[in-house]
Amino acid sequence: MAAETVDTTTTTNTSSKASLPGREKKKEQSLPFYHLFSFADKYDWLLMISGSLGAIIHGSSMPFFFLLFGEMVNGFGKNQSDLPKMTHEVSKYALYFVYLGLVVCISSYAEIACWMYTGERQVGTLRKKYLEAVLKQDVGFFDTDARTGDIVFSVSTDTLLVQDAISEKAIAQVRAVYSYVGESKALNSYSDAIQNTLKLGYKAGMAKGLGLGCTYGIACMSWALVFWYAGVFIRNGQSDGGKAFTAIFSAIVGGMSLGQSFSNLGAFSKGKVAGYKLMEIIKQKPSIIQDPSDGKCLPGVNGNIEFKDVTFSYPSRPDVMIFRDFSIFFPAGKTVAVVGGSGSGKSTVVSLIERFYDPNQGQVLLDNVDLKTLQLRWLRDQIGLVNQEPALFATTILENILYGKPDATMDGVEAAASAANAHSFITLLPNGYNTQVGERGVQLSGGQKQRIAIARAMLKNPKILLLDEATSALDAGSESIVQEALDRLMVGRTTIVVAHRLSTIRNVDTIAVIQQGQVVETGTHEELIAKGSICFINPIPRNGEK
Repeated sequence: MAAETVDTTTTTNTSSKASLPGREKKKEQSLPFYHLFSFADKYDWLLMISGSLGAIIHGSSMPFFFLLFGEMVNGFGKNQSDLPKMTHEVSKYALYFVYLGLVVCISSYAEIACWMYTGERQVGTLRKKYLEAVLKQDVGFFDTDARTGDIVFSVSTDTLLVQDAISEKAIAQVRAVYSYVGESKALNSYSDAIQNTLKLGYKAGMAKGLGLGCTYGIACMSWALVFWYAGVFIRNGQSDGGKAFTAIFSAIVGGMSLGQSFSNLGAFSKGKVAGYKLMEIIKQKPSIIQDPSDGKCLPGVNGNIEFKDVTFSYPSRPDVMIFRDFSIFFPAGKTVAVVGGSGSGKSTVVSLIERFYDPNQGQVLLDNVDLKTLQLRWLRDQIGLVNQEPALFATTILENILYGKPDATMDGVEAAASAANAHSFITLLPNGYNTQVGERGVQLSGGQKQRIAIARAMLKNPKILLLDEATSALDAGSESIVQEALDRLMVGRTTIVVAHRLSTIRNVDTIAVIQQGQVVETGTHEELIAKGSICFINPIPRNGEK
């Protein structure tokens, strides 16, 4: 599995690098603006309408304020000699301002609260739909670099992209940086990126400063001209002070507000581009449908698995045939080992049984029923998989084991852990089963991680067990403990063992030797030795061996 994965990654990375220039020139596509509200329900539309009305009222308050203020200014001028009347006018407009303040308070609250709430609701729905769509995709969806690039959000600013990429890489791989004493190199790389960013920052600062200075200078001179011209109107009796004040400050504040609004327009364009990427994933239909209602469930499972004339190539390497007219039979309740060199296709057997991929041609059968006709969730419930590198989540040991059967009792968890030779070391930990395993199980040793993965598989109690080089990455001491647990797990179920080490498959019922996507030999361990099998004449190398 590991070897084949390396090949896939290498090919993908090469094609990725080759396609970079084209991808840089590709114009970003965006959604129509109204599509951003695709996931709004009736309540969201009510919130958006209420928020828009609040925004309109809130926005109208400032011109109305200037209108009232202008009238009040006129009241000062007209009633200079009548103090009681002037006081009455001031009190009247002061009350108007109080009413206006209450209206502004309510409308601004409605504007901000409604739009923020509906925004959170719609973004939450979008995130859920996006994650659901990603999790429904075929494994082949993640094999190609272009697909992965669509999933991962990128930073838009080039300088920040360079700076963040280097800093994130060093921080994310901090253990590797420490182990290779690479702190200085990481700091130097980051410092170089910062220096390049600073140079661009100086130039941008000069340009922005000059532009901003000119803008404010012109604005102030324009205001001076407007005030002078208003004075001419008042002197000639064509207007009064209140109207002039209202017109001048309405124009000034309106212009400033309009100018400030332009900075927010960028959010619309960014949102449309980001929305396009999200919608592309959400709308994409996987070839392997994962709707729970699709397919049938068998009333009982014996565990006979058969590959019949299977032809297959990975989506990321369609020109490289892994299998061509490949056929093999795994009898129910038996343990069959699949061995072969790197790239021979042995781990692909596991992927096709799990239905991570569908064959290009031919059939994979479970009890003489094509896997394509079975309900995918039900099928995978019948299968337990233990990989070379166990997948542990950054949570507690208990929750990692419960992933095999979420409704299991604590007694069931402990029984599974005991059978996997894991209970003893778990109970010695300070927090026992509530111990956090860390990101990818970094707090545990390889043998401990593998035993937790085996406990998870035991708790699931599957009819079919797939062991993909489950002990190949372990040292001799850990291997013996894990192998003992695996021997318990294999009893009474169909087991397919993908192996590099011949020592781990001595006791299996049958060994199938695969070369170049074909079964070239089958037999027991003793039978293959007796007839001088190629897998014993040319032993299959362990990972890392030449």
